[in-house]
Amino acid sequence: MKAQSQRPKEREDAIEALNTAINAADLAEKASCIAPAKTAFGTASILLTTIRVCLPSFRQGLLQVHT
Repeated sequence: MKAQSQRPKEREDAIEALNTAINAADLAEKASCIAPAKTAFGTASILLTTIRVCLPSFRQGLLQVHT
């Protein structure tokens, strides 16, 4: 029961960490003056955003497999 009550908090922490990483990648992309670095930071931001969007459904799928 305790593990189930901690899941929303863990999800919130994961989403908060992803938001921080996305913001850092966006800032680095804007601050960079080298084209390959801009591309790398932009790609990282897109990947992290995709993970953030898919995280709830991915975790739900994992929970269904383990139950």
